Amino acid sequence: MTKMLDDYALMSPLRYTNNWLKIGLVLFGILMGVSSGSPAVPFLIALCMGTATVVISKMPLKQYLKILSGPASFVILSVIVIAFFFGGGQELFGFNVLSYHLGVNVEGLEMAFLVFSRTLGGMTCLFFLALTTPMVELFAVLKKSKLPDSFIEISMMMYRYIFVFLEVALSIKYAQTVRLGYKDLRTSLNSLAMLASTLFLRSWEQGEKIFISMNARCYDGKMAFYEETRPLRAPETILALFYVVVVVFVWYITNGTGWMR
Repeated sequence: MTKMLDDYALMSPLRYTNNWLKIGLVLFGILMGVSSGSPAVPFLIALCMGTATVVISKMPLKQYLKILSGPASFVILSVIVIAFFFGGGQELFGFNVLSYHLGVNVEGLEMAFLVFSRTLGGMTCLFFLALTTPMVELFAVLKKSKLPDSFIEISMMMYRYIFVFLEVALSIKYAQTVRLGYKDLRTSLNSLAMLASTLFLRSWEQGEKIFISMNARCYDGKMAFYEETRPLRAPETILALFYVVVVVFVWYITNGTGWMR
């Protein structure tokens, strides 16, 4: 709780880079990674985005790997399932479990590796944006993109109060823990039910308070967003163009290749 994604974004040197350029690079990386038929392009994108986040944005490597480890654990489980239950071709290895044969084929392993590379490339792109751009500035960019005001304002309030209610939930859980509220399974279930019901009531009360306070301040259905104008600078533009050219070149020479055959 001491460090959130927004904390790193506020301290990042890339915070002062043009937001539209960062969003464009992220969308470009995701689209190129998903459309690639070879894991070389997603891995190249992951390497570039990870290097930019750690080296240029001054993100501690240990914290960066810790952030990536959360979604990566789910990806690894999915990749294992794909490797064992999808694809065909020559079997690489296998074993029997309760008279049922499980094996990894060439096509299944190729598909699993490709899915893993695409997911890793997409994750690094999104974390690059999250760790270099504060959410307030992202909401300002969304507002300029002519999305509905109600959608942007609801998203902003949801993002804000996720952390408020998370802090409340942690405080309640800590109070329950020091009172032995989680000493066994039955007590833990009761404590968890009490925590969920209390948090629901707190959320309801907080929503009413927000509604009253916004009406008291003459809320007319629109919120003002501040965005600092940041023009494109030559070094970052040249670096971005070099990244785009390299990724497109690797995508062109590897697209449609049977890389494991």
